[in-house]
Amino acid sequence: MNAAIDPGVLTQGPLGEVLRVLNGDGEETRLVGGAVRDLLLGKHNGDFDLATTALPDVTIARARAAGFGFAPTGIAHGTVTVIVEGQPFEVTTLREDVETDGRHAKVQFGRDFRLDALRRDFTINALSLDAEGRVRDYAGGLADLEARRVRFIGEARQRIREDFLRILRFFRFSARYGEGALDAEGFAASIAERDGLMGLSRERVRAELLKLLAAPRAGEVVSLVCEAGLLTRLLAGAADPARLRRLIGIEAARGEEADPLLRLATLALLIQEDVERLRDRLRLSNAECERFVTLERSAESLHGVVAPPSLGDLRVLLFERGRRGARDAISLAHVDSGAAPDDARFASAYRFVGDTPLPQLPFSGADIVARGIGPGKRVGEVLKALQAKWIRAGFPKEPETLARLLDEALNA
Repeated sequence: MNAAIDPGVLTQGPLGEVLRVLNGDGEETRLVGGAVRDLLLGKHNGDFDLATTALPDVTIARARAAGFGFAPTGIAHGTVTVIVEGQPFEVTTLREDVETDGRHAKVQFGRDFRLDALRRDFTINALSLDAEGRVRDYAGGLADLEARRVRFIGEARQRIREDFLRILRFFRFSARYGEGALDAEGFAASIAERDGLMGLSRERVRAELLKLLAAPRAGEVVSLVCEAGLLTRLLAGAADPARLRRLIGIEAARGEEADPLLRLATLALLIQEDVERLRDRLRLSNAECERFVTLERSAESLHGVVAPPSLGDLRVLLFERGRRGARDAISLAHVDSGAAPDDARFASAYRFVGDTPLPQLPFSGADIVARGIGPGKRVGEVLKALQAKWIRAGFPKEPETLARLLDEALNA
């Protein structure tokens, strides 16, 4: 791989400023990790991590003298966030692991970039870039990056035992950066050390799983994770990777970006009870659970369909489930219908629920009270019956039709 990177990246803007301030007078600071990997791949997202020989108090002193903002965000592990022109940089003192327990590590500070690199997870994440634009590779990361291969540094099982989340990161990085078969040693080690996954926090598992589901090769890699029995352990239930692959094909046919939460639902939300199980296993937020509940109810109403609902039924879906709920329902119905990813009927239905204005009930409790019904339970009953009549009538807007529906509800 051509390891050349435009040196201007390191000398211009906030990154150039922070490197100028932190380098010199016996200290060296480099760009490290994913930022180097992505620059070599022609990507530049502006998210930069730095490693330095300077101890945290030296980093803070230099940042203060330069007028930069700073915060000791991980001072016990040597990390100071330096803020230049509103852009944050995580600056971490070079480290060596002294002790690990599969989740946390005790470290001691050092001054050796090679030792710091070799404590990382994958070879492609162990690259560093000095202030002169030279790529430093201590683990064979350049060759692996060129081969699109995700490989643990050193002995895979040892790397995993240092932090069992690296099992999920192995699959996630393979799905995002890898091509072809997974690294055999890494795959075998992930299976052998799978019991360690159960000791991870559910929040960490959730974050990694959603990142994996958003990756370009998610369908292929998640299938392998399922076949290895790892996903069933994490979710405490069944998963259907074939459904996930169909959804990914539909997203591609629409030209849409990945929706990791919808992908998770398609993979693991099979019955209503799965919502609570996923909430517990992955610490889903209330909003995420509400989306899953809406999706499951909508999917149940569309179960077994081989063609999208009529326009009238789509309007009902919009009214009852909202725009996102309706789009989710159409997507899942498309997945389960067996129709081709580019099926014109489902594509039309999806556009319809995306473009059609949301129906708004043109009545309120005040309208019913104004007709002589006193406040209380009866108002709610009439309003509910009126809403049902309005839906069955096709969401009319004409005043005379609305008046008739109100009379019918009041006289029922």
